[in-house]
Amino acid sequence: MKSIPTLATAAFALVMTSLAQEPPPGGPGGGPGGGRGFGPGGPMRTERKIVAQFDKDGDKRLDKAERAVAREFLKANPVQRGPGGPGGGRPRGGGPGVEEPAKPGLRIAPGDVKREGAAALYAPNTLRTLFFDFENEDWEAEMEEFHGTDVEVPATLTVDGVKYPGVGLHFRGMSSYMMVRAGQKRSLNVTVDFTEKTQRLDGYKSLNLLNSHGDDTFLSAVLYSHIARQYIPAPKANFVRVVINGESWGVYVNQQQFNKDFVQENFRTDKGARWKVPGSPNGQGGLDYVGEDLSEYKRRYEQKAGDDEDWRALIALCKTLTETPPDKLEAALEPLLDVDGALWFLALDCALMNSDGYWTRASDYSIYRDKAGKFHVIPSDMNEGFRQAGGPGFGRGGGRGPRAPEAVGEPPREGAGPAPAQENPPPRPDGAPAFPPPGAPAMPRADGTKLDPLVGLDDAKKPLRSRLLAVPALRARYLAHVRTIAEDSLDWAKLGPVVAGYRRLIGKEIEADTRKLSSHAAFEALTADAPEAGEAPRRGAMALRVFAEQRRAFLLSHPEVQKAAP
Repeated sequence: MKSIPTLATAAFALVMTSLAQEPPPGGPGGGPGGGRGFGPGGPMRTERKIVAQFDKDGDKRLDKAERAVAREFLKANPVQRGPGGPGGGRPRGGGPGVEEPAKPGLRIAPGDVKREGAAALYAPNTLRTLFFDFENEDWEAEMEEFHGTDVEVPATLTVDGVKYPGVGLHFRGMSSYMMVRAGQKRSLNVTVDFTEKTQRLDGYKSLNLLNSHGDDTFLSAVLYSHIARQYIPAPKANFVRVVINGESWGVYVNQQQFNKDFVQENFRTDKGARWKVPGSPNGQGGLDYVGEDLSEYKRRYEQKAGDDEDWRALIALCKTLTETPPDKLEAALEPLLDVDGALWFLALDCALMNSDGYWTRASDYSIYRDKAGKFHVIPSDMNEGFRQAGGPGFGRGGGRGPRAPEAVGEPPREGAGPAPAQENPPPRPDGAPAFPPPGAPAMPRADGTKLDPLVGLDDAKKPLRSRLLAVPALRARYLAHVRTIAEDSLDWAKLGPVVAGYRRLIGKEIEADTRKLSSHAAFEALTADAPEAGEAPRRGAMALRVFAEQRRAFLLSHPEVQKAAP
């Protein structure tokens, strides 16, 4: 039998191959804007636009009858998918982290649950229940068929006894969708104002409900948010329970959307330009300068708000970062970039070992340009922190690679420090494409929790790290931020009670969750205050206390961090 890492890597290669083979926009059944293909850093999804084609009444959305016609069209002209399409899903291995078989959840009615009343939507000590009622009983199949298109499926949302009619839903995510089987928990995006433009839920018009794919602790995004928001603007996150057509689908992470609501809360205005840096295993959204051709940047960054002037300003930032001599860089960046915010962003990204972060993939983060023209970098995908560094391109010690002995409770190995990954890996024996592909930038490598805080100083593709930290004063400030995070935020005396509180809040709900992607035993083992050594759960996961204590000890023993004044 293949090992779990081999199966996961093979499945990922299949996804990459599938995406690479999909037809270009306008291909068979594509229509304007259809299809998916490779951007410069890997697969980049382009939403297939079909609403206008089937919107007979001109309201810019599809009603039940219009969706039925669109579904028949898609059956004849399907959106091509990776292995996680209807009935798909990646192969699974055994071990204590493996998910339990999906089966119907408990039947729950709005009158059966506690109402949270005046508590804020993202209050950390709440577990609201969100009831979604779809028109169709086959809502999951319908949303699968529309995944990758601009179609949202309407439902009535009920929260704390209040009904919100006509919210729109679609499955969100890339690997968190494609690598999950039908019938299991998928991440959801909810448009509260889909049919009623003034409709809000506690002031918010969008919800991101995340399935904790790859996070057996369930807590990574929530803890990352808890820590990051002490230092910089970052999305709020807590937990909710989701009930669909009367059936419980269990606990979801409720993470704030990066939109005008977020900007207003954090910058006291909803004006300005926003970009999302899409997730990509070999991302090239690192703010490096690639010339003046705007199309090259539009392939790397997805603008959510703004105009061409903002694009030109982004190019100017990239050029300044890439080409300005170190002795002049801080002054040159002062009017363009919130430099200290960027240093905190980098310190959090590395100290908490975000395997989906800037330090490793240069993707999965957000960019905001405020009214004064200054750029801010903001965390986005936060569910792959607090574990051994991982992902394609990592070797031993990677979060997707073979188990390191310190994965649960054993002492760390000697000999810390990153080692270079292979730049041109040999062909895989199973015939799947090599990853990273030949010529791709080498990815860093970490040994357990021993990721050097000065990783990537020679990586020209990530100038936010390599160029900022080449300036002695900025590097000293960055290291001071790393020390602050290690001393304060990774102190288990402070972090442990937070973990324990969430463990009490959601533990029984996770045990009852029949659609979850990992086991209750793994959750219990990884969130325990006194974890026991033994067989590691999958994905190189670590008990949160073990991670916090080992990472803190390593960072505070680092000679450069020791010299920094927090």
